[in-house]
Amino acid sequence: MPAPPPDPPAGPARLPTLKEKVRRLPDAPGVYLMKDRLGRIIYVGKAKSLKKRVASYFQPSRHFIQQPKIRALVDMIAGFDIITVKSEPEALLLEGRLIKQYRPRYNTDFTDDKRFLLVRVSLEADLPRFVLTRLRKDDRSRYFGPFAYSSLVRRTLTEMRRRFGILLGDAHPVQIAGGRYRLYDDVRAELYGHANEVSAADYRRRVEAACEFLEGKSREWLETLRAEMQAAAAKQEFERAAKLRDVVIALEETLAKTRHFERAPVMLRTDEVALELLAGALRLPGPPVHLECFDISHISGTFVVASMVHFTDGRPDKNQYRRFQIKSFVGNDDYRAMTEVVGRRYRRLYDEGRPFPDLVVIDGGRGQVAAALKAFLALDLAPPPLIGLAKEHETIVFADERTPLNLPLNHPGLQLLQRLRDEAHRFANTYNTDLRSKKIRESILDDFPGLGPVRRAALLEHFGSIDRLRTAAAAEIREVPGFGPKLAVELHRFLRGGTEEAPP
Repeated sequence: MPAPPPDPPAGPARLPTLKEKVRRLPDAPGVYLMKDRLGRIIYVGKAKSLKKRVASYFQPSRHFIQQPKIRALVDMIAGFDIITVKSEPEALLLEGRLIKQYRPRYNTDFTDDKRFLLVRVSLEADLPRFVLTRLRKDDRSRYFGPFAYSSLVRRTLTEMRRRFGILLGDAHPVQIAGGRYRLYDDVRAELYGHANEVSAADYRRRVEAACEFLEGKSREWLETLRAEMQAAAAKQEFERAAKLRDVVIALEETLAKTRHFERAPVMLRTDEVALELLAGALRLPGPPVHLECFDISHISGTFVVASMVHFTDGRPDKNQYRRFQIKSFVGNDDYRAMTEVVGRRYRRLYDEGRPFPDLVVIDGGRGQVAAALKAFLALDLAPPPLIGLAKEHETIVFADERTPLNLPLNHPGLQLLQRLRDEAHRFANTYNTDLRSKKIRESILDDFPGLGPVRRAALLEHFGSIDRLRTAAAAEIREVPGFGPKLAVELHRFLRGGTEEAPP
């Protein structure tokens, strides 16, 4: 089924255009991302059938559309993207990840942490206390949670107070002589079985031990929540599974953020989301973890070179970059050059038994893509997914008969392709510039009379480069076979622009 057309502009005619796009949606599970006229994602939802679910937003007769919140959302929708998946449970997980990434304004039911309790430990205080809260602040406190079961976390904190001698939210410690503190002034001082008068350093050690314990408890609860979420999904109780999923995701992020008392923000990687969105737009079987992009660079048919860059997980993997000089012909033929370098790359991977990338991107349009595909056909190799990115309108061209695709310019998948293409272009141009500079430097020897190819080759072999030859003394040039004192001085003077040097 062809991909949905680009999003329509906002305006009176948007609904018929959106409905036309809806009619082309697949009857498959997935996630949909509603966008406003500025391209901002305002709502993320999951569906067992994308076609039926998205269509329901544009049917005024549907009862749920009459809800004020839904009505306001529908009025804001100017376009949408979709990501197809294999199953409804997979859509459930992807929906949660995208909500956490984009935090759309109409997904308040999912993003509002006030539904769940957090445990806050104020690390900057002399005597940090373990306090229950429903609001996470951007401070240097350490947070645990959110926790779906408030009674469980309250019982756990009570147990921790007895076990570690820590302070909870109802404590009012006082400072006493000698820089020490009295934690409790009532019967609890005897009940908890720990010294009631402590230094700040002694108490800090209690806090560290209690935090390690609470983190361990959090991980136990995390596994329990995951099991409950999977069980709910298996029973097709998707609303309950969605709520449990949100707690699981938030708890996973909190555990990552609070390790070693550090406040290192941990978010779902933008690259990861871009890969998932790109997979949906291109109808790939999964996110393209390994991408390779080719570009041809030349100056009017001279110094023709090619580059290949490799991205892993959406980021440059420079150890796998490759540069190519064109070997099969001389001249200006981008298509022929593309066929050569693509063939050389994947014939080698095939011969070495190494896997092909998840997606091959060609800098160019239909002609360049056809040239790349020709390389695979000539080698009798099944090509991986193959596309071109034509720069004029950032049009995605497919190797099969699919209609070219224009994604919105703010689409994370398109932006990833642009970064990949621009990196290939930069790498090719750098190589081209290096070769031209080297050739220009070497060509200076052509202007020195009486220096044939044998002596010229001997000089380059001895010094390694023209730059090193330029800085050499006449005595060093004499060490090269075929150079006597007179010729060495003359060449030295020539390379120095006529500056005299006395013979050694």
